[in-house]
Amino acid sequence: MFSRRQILAAGGGLGVAALLAGVLPKLSTGAAPIGEARADEAFEVVHSDSEWRALLSPEQYDVLRREGTERAYTSPLNGEHRTGTFACAGCALALFSSATKFDSRTGWPSFWAPLEHAVATRQDRSFGMSREEVHCRRCGGHLGHVFDDGPKPTGLRYCMNGVAMTFNPAAA
Repeated sequence: MFSRRQILAAGGGLGVAALLAGVLPKLSTGAAPIGEARADEAFEVVHSDSEWRALLSPEQYDVLRREGTERAYTSPLNGEHRTGTFACAGCALALFSSATKFDSRTGWPSFWAPLEHAVATRQDRSFGMSREEVHCRRCGGHLGHVFDDGPKPTGLRYCMNGVAMTFNPAAA
């Protein structure tokens, strides 16, 4: 027979596993909806929610406008190694150079630095953690998070959702 503690622990573990697998819906962060500028933010590209839904694929909408996260190792951009630029899938702003991309072994495209004036950050306290959320400076679209465990020269790891970006190869 199982004790109450063992049953609760197993149930909690299944809930965490389901969240990580993307089975359960994303919990609300309590933040202002994406695209609605917060008191200290103003975005150049602004669309209504219905316009964003029409402009983006369902996966792009979930990540860029609702702060969702794609499953690890599912983005073709994770394995993109050509010379070029990664841009916002919402507004086409150039975000990262392929020269700053590295394999973080996390399952998401990672970069050690964004292009100048391309991204902005804000505090993300969802899921009981404190992280720095990265969003597009021009449209406010959620891109991912930045961590301080990256390579030199910055020591940063911009862990981005590939579905939130497009890739533009350099001209040959």
